[in-house]
Amino acid sequence: MTGAAAEYVTLCLGSEVFAVPVALVREILDYRTSFRIPEGPEYLLGLIDVRGRGTPVIDLRLKLGLPKVDPTPATRIMVMDVPLADRILSLGLVADRVQEVTSFSDAQIEGAPDVGVAWRSEYIDGVVRRDSGFVILLDLPVLLTADEAVLACSTKQAA
Repeated sequence: MTGAAAEYVTLCLGSEVFAVPVALVREILDYRTSFRIPEGPEYLLGLIDVRGRGTPVIDLRLKLGLPKVDPTPATRIMVMDVPLADRILSLGLVADRVQEVTSFSDAQIEGAPDVGVAWRSEYIDGVVRRDSGFVILLDLPVLLTADEAVLACSTKQAA
């Protein structure tokens, strides 16, 4: 590897592999049912209690436009602290499974593709080629601020 390296947590949604910076992951929880928020978007599953604090949970599959699936014993909730322009957004992301913590060097990370993916390319921070396929690096601040519903839910809980 050449260039600076950063650590990522890889997670799977079906056969797709995504990664988020390990520094943003507070903890990884077994899946549990959320308290539904009335009139929220479909991908906003609701709230869970994380150490005494109501934390919004989003289904990453639905946020990315992938089909909904039922939770399995491998389904996890990644509790994240995502820095935004004016505050830290705490929320849970539901993933089919969490795979590993790994390092990618700057030299391994390619730019986001403009076409050929099912989700919007502005959500992608880059891609890494592996023998088994690609790992998509998610740009969480862009992904999570694309819809104000999660932000509004988070703001109400912080008040």
